[in-house]
Amino acid sequence: MIKGKVFKYGDNVNTDVIYPGKYVYTIMDPNEMAKHAMEDLDPDFVNKVNKGDIIVAGKNFGCGSSREQAVTCLKYAGISAIIAKSFARIYYRNCINNGLIPVICKEASEYIQAGDSVRIDVSKGKILAKDKELNFVPFSEFIMEIIESGGLLEYTKKVIECTK
Repeated sequence: MIKGKVFKYGDNVNTDVIYPGKYVYTIMDPNEMAKHAMEDLDPDFVNKVNKGDIIVAGKNFGCGSSREQAVTCLKYAGISAIIAKSFARIYYRNCINNGLIPVICKEASEYIQAGDSVRIDVSKGKILAKDKELNFVPFSEFIMEIIESGGLLEYTKKVIECTK
């Protein structure tokens, strides 16, 4: 079960505002990347976010470039999951590949407000917000293995180690 405070954003949140392009080739350390998460959209985000917090957004979250830093910075800033009406396809897969949970739930952005406390039961496909239960399609066992391993690279290392 994931539990966290909600940061809420609208539609078409672009990777350029999640992680500004000016840092893409100058900052390589994920903890340093985290210090610049959302700075062009929500300059105070890094001062307010806590480990386990959750982003709720509208449609097409993570549109724009395919930079993985836009996932890494949020993960290292403390975000445990992103709930959106829809995701840009590459961003969605980058989340999985980097161990950050991307939940597609169309009604969440209409019901959940900034500052709400939300619980996500990833295995059952349920979001518990205030007095309402919202449903989403749970991840396959394989995708959950990748996420729980911390991402595709760590999952692959585990698989290789098991085959030795």
